[in-house]
Amino acid sequence: MARIAGIDLPRNKRGEIGLTYIYGIGRSRAQKILQEAQIDPNIKVEEWDDDQLGKIRGIIQESFKVEGELRSEVQMSIKRMMDIGCYRGIRHRLGLPLRGQHTKNNSRTRKGKRKTVANKKKAVK
Repeated sequence: MARIAGIDLPRNKRGEIGLTYIYGIGRSRAQKILQEAQIDPNIKVEEWDDDQLGKIRGIIQESFKVEGELRSEVQMSIKRMMDIGCYRGIRHRLGLPLRGQHTKNNSRTRKGKRKTVANKKKAVK
C-alpha cells in the first residue's frame, strides 16, 4: 500500500494519476515529481518499490505544501481577506461568487437553494 502525505494512493492507477489524489498535486505537478524521481509515469502505483516511494515522498516533502498545511494556508488567506474587508472577503462572507460572475440567474452553487420571496399584496380601495 502506497501512503504519501497521509493519503493511501489507489493501487491500480498509473503513477501520474495516483499522485493527483493528494490535495495540492495536479497532473502537471505529478509529472514533474515523477520526472525528478526518474520514474516512468506509466508504471502503476502497486509496482513502485520502496526506494521509488521514498524518492517521491522526499520530493513532495521538501518541495511542496500539500494536504493539511496547504488547506490551512488557504483557509487563513480567506480569513485574512474577510478580516480586512476587501471585496473578495465580503463576497466570501456573503457566500456569493468572487470572480465577477453574474448572479441574477446563475451562481446556485455559491448561493444555495432558491429562496422564494412572496409578492406584495395590492391595497384594497
